[in-house]
Amino acid sequence: MDTIASLFSFITWPVSWVIVQFHKLYGAIFGDDTGWAWGLSIVSLVVLIRICLIPLFVKQIKSTRNMQVLQPKMKAIQERYKSDKQRQSEEMMKLYKETGTNPLSSCLPILAQSPFFFALYHVLSAIASNKKIGVIDQSLLDSARQAHIFGAPLAAKFMNSSAEVSALGASLTDVRVVTAVMIVMMSASQFFTQRQLMTKNVDLTVKTPYMQQQKMLMYIFPVIFAVMGINFPVGVLVYWLTTNVWTMGQQMYVINQNPTPGSKAQDQYLTRLLKSVTAHGEVRGRTRRNTVKRIVAKGPDRNDIERKFVTGLAKLGLAPQEDGTVGKSDTAAAEAEGGAAQRRQQPKRQTKAKRQTGTAQAGGKDTDSTETGSKTSLQKQDEKPKPAGKPASGSSRQAKSGQRKGPQRPKHPSKK
Repeated sequence: MDTIASLFSFITWPVSWVIVQFHKLYGAIFGDDTGWAWGLSIVSLVVLIRICLIPLFVKQIKSTRNMQVLQPKMKAIQERYKSDKQRQSEEMMKLYKETGTNPLSSCLPILAQSPFFFALYHVLSAIASNKKIGVIDQSLLDSARQAHIFGAPLAAKFMNSSAEVSALGASLTDVRVVTAVMIVMMSASQFFTQRQLMTKNVDLTVKTPYMQQQKMLMYIFPVIFAVMGINFPVGVLVYWLTTNVWTMGQQMYVINQNPTPGSKAQDQYLTRLLKSVTAHGEVRGRTRRNTVKRIVAKGPDRNDIERKFVTGLAKLGLAPQEDGTVGKSDTAAAEAEGGAAQRRQQPKRQTKAKRQTGTAQAGGKDTDSTETGSKTSLQKQDEKPKPAGKPASGSSRQAKSGQRKGPQRPKHPSKK
């Protein structure tokens, strides 16, 4: 880890400068040598970095959604060019270019944070070794070494020996308890972030290998962070825990305000939007109007959740407009009521077993009446006078096989 951190030593100066500036601010409030002053300086560093990375986060969301949409097409390309890897790669790149998708965009926030993360690790390692680094001079170095967070020094690690922890003015028990709790919180926040992404913000109508990969990462990432966390100084654990909580909150906001089409989150969002329109009779908020615009623009390509929302508006006598508002529409209400009436009038289709059971019961009940009716009809037929010169009705049925029914032609004299 120290070797990797040294590769990013070029950025240690700006990172140490930012920390020192925040330390001056919080030192005036909590005291220069307190853990609050140094801990909040690290937290503020994370917040500043994450604010600067918001544009990359937006690109990450778009790229992730595009990758979800393209998964069926990508799978078809892989099946079609299974034996030609070069052609498969060419078709994949062509698909990415046509749709404007960059697979690496989903990793941009993590990649952009990496230099700052390793630079902070390098700074804290220097503090633990009592070495000057960046803009941190000897007085700031002594102040940072005295700072403790719940009894654990900023530069202490879970795997430190008792002698190393004693040199920083703390006990090994305090360090391991604090670091263990922070590692568990860091892993739990990572798991919850990935879980809410999988359970709420994934298009449930598309089953692709991408979803299985994300599900595996949901369990693998927390384990990786837990294993790596035992080698992180307390200050780095503060940094990583803060960035995980920021990511979780940022993602929760995106899921609630701009969910993935076809996901459970979209169903919940449009349900809340329909309730708001029912209460106020209009679409309130620019974000919600943009959502309605997108639904109107899709036309017949809407998913089931969006059709349900449009149907709910129609029952209220409203129809979504192209500008994102809703307007009164008697036609939409009539169509919604007519469709509901037709669905109510349509009888339910019985199963084959029920139809057979009903037929058998009906046949059993009507057997006696049928037999009685047939006897009566036969008696009436016998009482009717038979017209002269006409054969009986049963004579044609009793004709020999091979003979034509009805009156026979006379045979030719030569054949008599």
